[in-house]
This record gives sequence, C-alpha cells and structure tokens, in this order.
Amino acid sequence: MTFNTLSIEKSVPGKRGIKFPSAQKPSKYLKASSMRQKTPNLPQLSEFDVIRHFTNLSRLNYSLDTHFYPLGSCTMKYNPRAYEVLAGLENFTSLHPFADVSCAQGTLEIMYNLERTLSELCGFEEFTLQPAAGAHGEWTGVLVAKAFHAANKDAARTEVIVPDTAHGTNPATANMGGLSVINIKSGPDGCVDLDELKKHLSPKTALVMLTVPNTAGLFEKDIKKIAEVVHAAGALLYMDGANFNALIGLAKPGDWGVDILHLNMHKTFSTPHGGGGPGAGAVGVTKNLAKFLPCPKVVKDGAGFKFAYDKNSIGRVKAFYGNAAVLVKAYCYVRQHDENTFKEISENAVLNANYIREKLKEIFPAYFDKTCMHECVLTIDKEKLRGVKTLDVAKRLLDYGFYAPTIYFPLIVPEAMMIEPTETESKDTLDKFIEAMKQIFMEALQTPALPADAPRCTPVKRIDEVSAAREPNLRW
Repeated sequence: MTFNTLSIEKSVPGKRGIKFPSAQKPSKYLKASSMRQKTPNLPQLSEFDVIRHFTNLSRLNYSLDTHFYPLGSCTMKYNPRAYEVLAGLENFTSLHPFADVSCAQGTLEIMYNLERTLSELCGFEEFTLQPAAGAHGEWTGVLVAKAFHAANKDAARTEVIVPDTAHGTNPATANMGGLSVINIKSGPDGCVDLDELKKHLSPKTALVMLTVPNTAGLFEKDIKKIAEVVHAAGALLYMDGANFNALIGLAKPGDWGVDILHLNMHKTFSTPHGGGGPGAGAVGVTKNLAKFLPCPKVVKDGAGFKFAYDKNSIGRVKAFYGNAAVLVKAYCYVRQHDENTFKEISENAVLNANYIREKLKEIFPAYFDKTCMHECVLTIDKEKLRGVKTLDVAKRLLDYGFYAPTIYFPLIVPEAMMIEPTETESKDTLDKFIEAMKQIFMEALQTPALPADAPRCTPVKRIDEVSAAREPNLRW
C-alpha cells in the first residue's frame, strides 16, 4: 500500500530527491546483459514529500507515545527516554562482544549489580540475565528444573502441572522443554483449587507452574499452602513473574516457597515492549538450584568482575551475555527507585486497576467480584447489549482514541476484557477511558450498529478477521 500510495497518488513527473551523475564509461565488472535496459518505474517525489509521507503514516500508529494502551497481562508502561540515551552511550554500544573482561569492567559491573538487585527484590539466591524474553526465561527455568531432578536421579519426573489461569506460554515452554503438560481447572474464586492440585501431584510431577498474580488479575491467596504441597510431593514450584509489576516492593516470591521465577524486563522494569524485541527474561532461583543456571555468570572478586563457569550448569541459552542494552535500561530503572518507590509503583498499579473495575462495575462487571491486582478482567452481557460483543467494544474504543484492552483472555472468562492501566497513567486518563466505555455501553443499548461496525474513524475499517486468519496474504 505504501509503494502504491507513493507511486500513484503522490508521484509527480520531474520531481526527485537526489540526482545521481550519469556513468562516464561502461562498467568493466558487469556484463552488458546484466545492466538494466530501461529506466525503472519508480515514484518521482522530492525528499521532503517522502519524509512527510512516512511521518504522517507513523502518526496513524497507536503507541504509548500517543495513546492509552491498556493491554492486560502486557504491562504497557512508560519507558523513560533517559534510559535510551544511557544505553546508547558509545562505551556500551562500541564494546565488542569478544572483548577481554579487562576491557568490559563497567558493563560487567552493571550486570552484576542488576543481578544482585533482582535477587534482593525477589528473595532469591541468584539470577541469570541471559534469556532473551519471558518465554525464553520460562524454557530456561524448565531446563533448570530438569537438571535438578536429573542430579537427584529422579528421572521419572516428566510432568508439569499448569492451571487454566496461567499465561499461554507456560504449557508451551514446558512442552518445548521435553515435559508433558497437565492442565487443571481453577476454583470458582479464580484461584488454584488446592484439592484439584493435590489430585494431580504425583511422583511424576517435576514442576508446578503458576502465574502470580494470575491472568484473572488475582493473587493466589493460598500460595504458601501450594508451595508446601508441591514440595511435599518432591516437585518444584515455578512462578511466572510477568505480572510482577503488581508485587515489586510489596512481596518477595522467594519468601513464599517459590523455587524458580522469571521476570520480563519490558513489563516491570520499563524497557521497551513490542516490535519483536529485543527483550530480556531474567530467571531467579533458590540456593539449591543456583548451580544449574546458565553460564557464564558475572562474579566479583578482588580484582574486579569476571565470567565464571559451573560444571553443573545447563549451559549457555543465549549468545554472549544476553541482550546487554536492554539490561542496561533495566539497571537504570532499579537505580532510579528504592524500596519505598518500588512499593508505590505496585500500589498505584493496583489502585488504578481497581479504580477502573469499580467505576465500570454496573455496566461491565468484573467476572470475579473481588479486589484485583494490577489488572481487572471485565465481561459483558451480550443479550442486554443487543448482540454487541467484546470484540465490538474493543473496536469502538479505537474511535475514541484508546487502544483496545486484551480481549477473550483468560479463556475461563466469557467475553473477557482484560484491562491493565499500569501505574504510569494519570487519573485524568483513566477517567476519559471510563467515560468512553460508558459511551460505548449507551451506544450498544441505543444504536448497536455503531459498535458493531467499528472502527469508523481509523484508516482501515473493520476487517474480515476469519478470512484473514484462514487465508492470510503474506506477500501483500
């Protein structure tokens, strides 16, 4: 579309951005048959026209820089520009990956300090910073658990128990790690059903993977009891810490009995989210598992910082030492805050989510009617709204200048709308979002065709999503 727009709508004969001089003589390196025989049919525009065209296209995108982005379970929070500047300093960007450690002391010190800070924040013995993303961290944690059981000559432990309120990556990474997955249903309160868990624990259980807070936005109130029964069965407790933005400064998972935890740097520690990467998915473990973490590790000795290796390690899971630039940004974040401001971050994230839940409860009630954590999961009554669905509400929000929340997830909630405002959004923004949701509700009651046909104000209107999924045109 971009090429056609430029060539058909904006091209003007004779316009050009730059003029190349004609060749003075034929090339001695190319055969005449390899040379283009006629001028290519390219758009003719000035450089200014091209720049203005693509700048205007960029303004059509929804992003955190321009809109409220309440994607539940994604934590789309503000990324300070100062971190980008610091991570882009030449001393970081020009450091060769194969440089001797004597030439990389500053970067190694940052990695060491970040690892120590994460361990302190989460109550673990040690972290690895190698994994490139959250799911990569999950897979790394699964391999650590397998190495632990293998070292204990407990090869029969080949199963992972995953509740239905877990992130979808949990069963996928467990399967990729070579373990079979057992899904269990949550209780009526949206949390793990202890009796159901006990029913499936066995000598085959290697790991129980929980998302805390879970995808219903709820804290697992029985987390300590869960840890006790898991350990009594000889298994390990894994926590998906993607939603740690609700807990940072408030609680330490290591204190609950969690054995392995991964953190998404882009969710809690304010490094950029989206665009396909790069990311980082640090993994923390208890003392009895530390020796299995990926190597090399950055350690501190009398002479400074160096890489260390352990014969018990599962080995390297990422080239060099992970995505160092992302980790520098995360380090900036943890250095900017202390125990009080970390606590304030979590409290405000929880407050914002509950503010939205409370303000919308009469029209879009929470599926689990109780205090949530960092996100609220709302639902709708399609009969009351004359057939208007969650998808329609989400599409209509685009017309009001808001990006849509996560929809139809978690799967246990019918017509789910998962809204995560994060702590970085102001009350003024939340009030405008709430008012837009109320307006859409009234539209559904009075003129349901409006949301059913949304969006109406965006460059691309409602698409046929079924056909797009079944017959994608990947070369358009």
